[in-house]
Amino acid sequence: MNSNDKKRCTWCGNDPLYVAYHDEEWGVPVYDDDRLFEFLILETFQAGLSWITILRKRENFRKAFDNFDYKKIAKYGDEKFEILLNDKGIIRNKLKIKATITNAQAFMNVQEEFGSFSKYIWQFTDGKPIQNAFKTSKEVPATTEISDALSKDLKKRGFKFVGSTVIYAHMQATGMVNDHTTDCFRYEELKNLK
Repeated sequence: MNSNDKKRCTWCGNDPLYVAYHDEEWGVPVYDDDRLFEFLILETFQAGLSWITILRKRENFRKAFDNFDYKKIAKYGDEKFEILLNDKGIIRNKLKIKATITNAQAFMNVQEEFGSFSKYIWQFTDGKPIQNAFKTSKEVPATTEISDALSKDLKKRGFKFVGSTVIYAHMQATGMVNDHTTDCFRYEELKNLK
């Protein structure tokens, strides 16, 4: 079966970038702090925009934000902030850029407390992916009780732009939940991943 014949979640459409993201990344469990941070930052920038917009600018974000090196980002000062604000390759939103710096600092505080951000965030799903079984994309929720609780806890720890919808999208992207629809070829493939 060639990749075009495969049944996918309807949201990814036919855009090759979106299809590749759907097939290779979305819903795959991520336990690496560097990757978790990258997804968290991309999700916060996505708030109010479409994910494809972010995907198209992903490489620009990597360049602009020192490859999502949170240790460097945490130390960004006014000069770097101005450079980012004038970078046409990314989303030039003052509050989201400021939030990225704040979130890098908060991220490291969580690492210090829990040993890793991964340990902290995965405790909300008992350390393993939640296997949902939605038949259609319409059934997939925008938030859940877990994303509500995680969002609230992140805010308490000083994170910004981490509302429940953003956090649920992060959970989906990093495989904390398997929200591929049951007719999607990735559903069964990811069902058995730990």
